[in-house]
Order: sequence, then C-alpha cells, then structure tokens
Amino acid sequence: MQEKLKSTGRKLVTIIDPHIKEDHNYIVYRLAQDANLFVKNPDGTSYAGDCWPGRSSWIDYLNPEARQWWSDRYAFSFYNGSTDILYVWNDMNEPSIFDGPEKTFPKHLQHFKNVEHREIHNIYGYLMQKATYEGLASRDPGKRPFVLSRSFFAGAQRYGAIWTGDNGASWEFLKTGQRMLLSLHISGIVFSGADIGGFFGDPDAELLTRWYQHALFSPFFRSHAHIDAKRREPWLFGEPYLTHIRDAIRLRYSLLPYIYFLMFQNHRFSAPVIRPLWFDFPQQVQFYDMEEEFMLGSSLLVKAIMDPGVKETDVTFPTGAIWYNIFIGEKYTQPQVKFGVDLSTILAFQRGGSIIPRQMRPRRSTGSMVNDPYTLFIAVDKDQKAEGEIYIDDFTTTAATTDAVYQHRKLQFIRNRLVSESIHNKYSIESFYERIVVMGLGRSPKTIEYSGKSLEFKYDTKNDLLLVHNVDVKVASDFMIKFNF
Repeated sequence: MQEKLKSTGRKLVTIIDPHIKEDHNYIVYRLAQDANLFVKNPDGTSYAGDCWPGRSSWIDYLNPEARQWWSDRYAFSFYNGSTDILYVWNDMNEPSIFDGPEKTFPKHLQHFKNVEHREIHNIYGYLMQKATYEGLASRDPGKRPFVLSRSFFAGAQRYGAIWTGDNGASWEFLKTGQRMLLSLHISGIVFSGADIGGFFGDPDAELLTRWYQHALFSPFFRSHAHIDAKRREPWLFGEPYLTHIRDAIRLRYSLLPYIYFLMFQNHRFSAPVIRPLWFDFPQQVQFYDMEEEFMLGSSLLVKAIMDPGVKETDVTFPTGAIWYNIFIGEKYTQPQVKFGVDLSTILAFQRGGSIIPRQMRPRRSTGSMVNDPYTLFIAVDKDQKAEGEIYIDDFTTTAATTDAVYQHRKLQFIRNRLVSESIHNKYSIESFYERIVVMGLGRSPKTIEYSGKSLEFKYDTKNDLLLVHNVDVKVASDFMIKFNF
C-alpha cells in the first residue's frame, strides 16, 4: 500500500500513542519494562492505567535514555512495515488515561530523578513529540520528519504540527477554533489547524462547507472525526455542497506557494502566518477585538462566515490601503462594505501593493505540483506599485536549513515594469510563470514586452483586470517585463 501511495506522490501518517499495552509477549512493552523506562508509582513499580489497548504503561520521556530508546524504535530495522513515506501522529499524549484522575496521570507519579508528574505535566507530550521527531530524523538523515501532536508546549514548533484537539460539529466550535488559531499563531505555533467539521458529532452540509471555506487558509488542513460519527466525505453531501467544498480545496492548493513562503518567513523571522488584523494595522483600534476577520500573511484579508443562514455580512477594511476581491478583482477603498453572500461565497481580499504567486492547475497531491507553472497575482496600490516574494526549495530534505539550498526572489511592479531579482539563488528549478494577473491598473496597456517579444494579454474593463497569457518566463531567472501605455 505504501509503495502505491508513494507512486502517486502521497505520504502516510499513522497514530502512535504513548500508552504501551501491558503484555510481556509484546516486544515493545517487554523491552521498555526490562530497561526500566516507564513512569513509576511512588513505590517504584511501573504505573499502569487504562487506555485504548486496555491495561497500559507509559514511557517516561523526562528520562533522556527513555527518549533515545523511543527514538530508536522508528528505525526501519525495528519498525516492521515502515517505509520512507510513513510519518507519525502522536495522539493521546497529555497523556489521556481513561481511569486516571481528571483522565490523566495522578499528580504524585514519579518521573526521572524522582520528579513528580505535577511538575512536568505540561511538557510530557512535548517531550514525546521531540523524541519522535528525533527518531524520524535519525531514520532518514537529511529528510524532514513530520510529527503531528495533540499535546504541545512552548517550543513545539521546532518538532512538527499540532491541532486544536477534539472539537465538536457545531458553529460554536468553528468560532472557538478561529480564536484558538489566532492565539496559537501569535504564540509562535503556526503549523496548526482544527479538525474540519468537528471531531464529535455530525456536521450538516452547510456547516461542513463553511468549515472547509475557513480551514483552507490554515497551514495544517485536514478532516477528522470520531469513530462513531457518520462518514463525511464531501461527495456524500451531494450538490451544491460538493462543488463548494471542491472549490475551497482547489483555492487552498493554489495558495500553497504563498503559504509556504509565509512558513519560511516564520522560520526566519517568527512572523505569524494567520494574524489578527491588529498585527499589521496596530494603529486601527477597531480591530483589537475582531476575530472573524484575519490576515493570511500581510497580503490577504479573510472574513470568515461562521453562522448558519447568513445572507449578507459586513467586511471592515483597514484604511490607507486598497483591497481587491481575489476572484474578480473588484476594488474596495471604503472602510466598510456590505456583501451579499450565498453558500459559495469565500470573502478573501488581496491587499493593494502586494504580489502573490499561485499555482492554478488542479492536482491530486502537492507531490504532483512540484514542477507546475506559476501565476502572479499583482494588486497595485494607489501609486501603481506592488511587491512580493517567492520562496522554493526541494520541499523534502533539510538542505534548505542545513546548507541554504533554496531559491528566494523579490518581485516588484514599479514604473510599469515587473522585475524579478534574486535574494538567494542556490536551488535550480524548472518551473516558469505562465500567466500574470494585474488588478487595479485603471487602463489597458498598448503592448507588453519581454526580451524583445510581445506578450498576449486581455483587459477586462468592467473589473479593471489585466490577464497576460503565455508568459513562459522561468521563475528562477532575473527578468523585466515592460507594460507600455
């Protein structure tokens, strides 16, 4: 199965929990018990509690030897059936214990060097994720591990993704997830998201559709549900919901180059990916308590629809900027605009003065997009200027961080010229720009020239939208495209 997945560019993630079934015929339990690596009762015996496998014990991740032992379990030679596309989801790692007080460890349990659990409860899951990450890094030197964790602590962003836990299929949980994600991103935990549709319960078609339309902007994006919940694959809901959900997923895939650049920015400068509006507009106090609107990076504003039956809604725009509807290019300069909405509506606006690279060809996996062409979406400001950046690496190895092997370029639209300049050029790519979309020029150019040839274009007067076709310019090249008026 894994080899078939690998052939399609996909990867597999399986759950590995911290509880280990109390069974001397189970090699993992026997090895941990023989090495004295379990969390202890005050009398020195291994603690046992109930979880999914029944009676279980838990590794003491505070013990450095236990963390190393745990890491070693991920070696191909030990982890039977594992391959280089198999990654890990650490669940239940608060830890969750069915018969424990407050459904977790008793506070008096003993860890490494007699430290009581009450002292280290909040870092137990963090240490597990760290050990798992290090195990995958050792298993595949030079490749990026992927470890999803339910429990986390400050610093967990070094070791993988997290999600907001077992939410419910309700509009209130959709809103709660938005608040949590804004807080997490401001706190530095940006590779995060919420279970689409809610973990417990059964979302109706409208709620599921709105959840996809909201979640598409999160760095971590997945649907997940309790075993007793009804199946919720989008095609089970029929039309028009299937089309609306498909459109949301395709929009997400098209935005992945921009989201990937934002993750690079976070890595370099700790900038949040999803932001409350006050982060980019601190002087505008009307945004201090606003949660339903947020920024994706500094260039996209999103208004989430998080109530049922909404037919119209207001979008409050930061003043001093022009905003463009990302679908039709319509321009807004007013501080507040009322929009009529239906179930297909996604309210997303590109900030004037920005350039966003996107990949517009629908694909079944990101692995199939690696060499796809790009489209540049240019939204000019009041001075007819815009700028942005594009970042590309191999998406798989650690070469970008260990050896600075990546492509990073600055894009500028200024004085009717689109210019690409290298910031860092240590990675070769074959991708090219196939289209350019310019919003807000106010007029049609007479000609558009690149390297001595004229480029095809079409100008939509009604929406003030310029579409340049068949650009065929390499992403990794320095170039200038001239717009002649």
